[in-house]
Amino acid sequence: MEELDYYQILEVSRSADKDTIKKAYRKMAKKYHPDTNPDDQDAEHKFKLCNEAYQVLSDDQQRALYDRYGKAGLQGASGRSGGFSGFDDLGSIFEEMFGGMSGGRGRRSARDADKFPLDLGVELGISFHEAVFGCDKEVTFKYKSSCKSCRGTGAKDAKQSTCSQCGGKGQVYMRQGFMTFSQTCPACHGEGVMPSEKCPDCKGRGYEEISESVTIKVPAGIDSENRLRVSGRGNIGKSGSRGDLYVTFQVQSDKHFIRNGNDVYLEVPVFFTQAVSGDTITIPSLTGELDLKLEIGTKDKQQFRFRGEGISDVHGHGKGDLIAQISITYPAKLNDEQRQMLYKLQESFGIESKPHESVFEAAFDKVKSWFA
Repeated sequence: MEELDYYQILEVSRSADKDTIKKAYRKMAKKYHPDTNPDDQDAEHKFKLCNEAYQVLSDDQQRALYDRYGKAGLQGASGRSGGFSGFDDLGSIFEEMFGGMSGGRGRRSARDADKFPLDLGVELGISFHEAVFGCDKEVTFKYKSSCKSCRGTGAKDAKQSTCSQCGGKGQVYMRQGFMTFSQTCPACHGEGVMPSEKCPDCKGRGYEEISESVTIKVPAGIDSENRLRVSGRGNIGKSGSRGDLYVTFQVQSDKHFIRNGNDVYLEVPVFFTQAVSGDTITIPSLTGELDLKLEIGTKDKQQFRFRGEGISDVHGHGKGDLIAQISITYPAKLNDEQRQMLYKLQESFGIESKPHESVFEAAFDKVKSWFA
C-alpha cells in the first residue's frame, strides 16, 4: 500500500471533492481502525496511511502542493501556517465514528444527561415448575431517583464549575504521529463541569436509591435469559420521567426433566430383560403419566418421542415434545440359580447367542496362517 498515492489509498479520483474524500476516509478508517482489528499490524499500518492521506487531501494548500509536486512537494511545507490543518477535522470524525461528543451541543447534552440509565435490569430465579406453567412472582429491587436537592448534578445547590482537566470540552485528545485519539474526560466523565462542592444529601452521587416491590405475571414457557419488561418501574431521571424495569429469568434445573428449548428430555432406566422382551412401562410427564411401549430389543440411548407433551412456547407457538431416552441397566451380581437360568436362555438361542464366532471366524483362520 506504500507504493500507492494518496488518492489510491482512499480509493478516490484525483477530481474528488472534499465531501467525497471525507466519506472515503470514514469508510477506510473504520475498516482498518485498531479497535476493530486488534493485534493486526497490517491493518494498523493501513490505518496510518489513511490518516496521512486524509490530512493532505483535506487541506487545500497541501493538496495543491501534492497534486503538482507529489510527496516531495510536501517536504518542508509542514512548517507553514502551523502544519497540517486536518487535525481538527480528524478529531471530529473520530468522535462521530467512535462515540465521542464534539462541539458545544454535545457538551450541553452530556451535562443535561442523567448520571444513570433510566432503564433498570434485575435477575429473578424461578423453579422449573414455575417456568413451565407460569406463576405470579413478587420482585423486590432498588431504583435510582435523581436527587431533588442538587437537581441530579451531585453539586451542592447545583453549583458547578468548568472541569480543569478538559477545559469544559468533556473530551481529552492525544496525538501520536499521524493519529489523533479522543476519549471521555476521566475527571468529569464527559460532562465538562464538576461540582464546586458535593451535595450533602446524595453525597455527590446525584441520586438516591429507593426499595420497591412489584408483582409480575410470569408467562408459561419462560426460559433462562428470557427478559420481561415492566413498564414505568425503572429509574427516575432529572426530568421526572421514569424508565422501565427489565426482569431477566434464571430457571432452576429439575431432578428428572431436562429442558432443550420447548422440548423436554427424560432419562428412563430400563432393566435389560425389559429391553429384550419389549415391555410396556409407565413414565412421568409434565402433566401426569404416559405409557411407553418398548420395542423388542430396545437399545441403550434409544429415544421415544411423545408429540405435544413438552413445554408451551412462551410466544404461543404450540408445544414442544417429551423425549424419553432409554438407559439400560444390568444386574450388579448373579446368584447360582440366576446364572444357570441365563445359561439355559442363552443355549435356547443356539448359534444366534454367539455372534462373535461367525464374525471372527475368518479372522481366526488368518491369524493361524501367520504361524503355520
